[in-house]
Amino acid sequence: MNKFIFIAMSGAKENMLNQQLHMNNLANASTTGFKADFAAARSQPVFGPGLPSRVYSMTENPGTDFKPGSMISTGNSLDVAINGDGFFAVLDNNGTEAYTRAGNFRLTETGMLTTGTGLPVLGDGGPVVIPPSQKIDIMADGTISIVPIGVENNATAVIGRLKIVNPDLGNMKKNESGLLVTKNGEPAETDGNVTLVSGVVESSNVNAISEMVNMISLSKQYEMQVKLLKKAEEMDQSSTQLIRLG
Repeated sequence: MNKFIFIAMSGAKENMLNQQLHMNNLANASTTGFKADFAAARSQPVFGPGLPSRVYSMTENPGTDFKPGSMISTGNSLDVAINGDGFFAVLDNNGTEAYTRAGNFRLTETGMLTTGTGLPVLGDGGPVVIPPSQKIDIMADGTISIVPIGVENNATAVIGRLKIVNPDLGNMKKNESGLLVTKNGEPAETDGNVTLVSGVVESSNVNAISEMVNMISLSKQYEMQVKLLKKAEEMDQSSTQLIRLG
């Protein structure tokens, strides 16, 4: 009986965790540059003293869906999207280099270039800071040029270049902040072959309908696991009554 209960209990628990992953995907269906997470489950033996006679269900996150999202035109000169493979380099909240596909950049009051969520965008020499200017252009190779305020004849000046990387996807994982980092912890090298498209942003690659279907399916599985636990309780009560009658 305890095997029956253990399997049903662990299955219900992991169904809930699996639902949380799909809920996070669904919540980010409109987040610029978001990449959906995959979910999977498998049976895992319980090891301990004696033979592993018990098993439990374990939800796994085998990776991230790196499929690109669709391009959305904005006309904003600070909005850029990566054409093909590659990532923008940013600093996460811990000051560690991380990577994202979100190119909806903004300028702070001090001229620092940040993502839409406020993370500093990295260039070849560190965080990108743009002087006061009347025009800003981000070229296809990531070069940033400006027309400084007060300059006549619209003379442009190159102030730097975005750090754009294209590491092996097998060496990439998401951190706790939802940003991508290398599994070995080493910063990825700049790749000059990655190109950008200006005036557009990349949408999330989450399929909202698919995520809703998965959540409904997981909800039904959870209900089934709970019913199994209830059935185990009923069987235990019936066994107890039979013993009393005997």
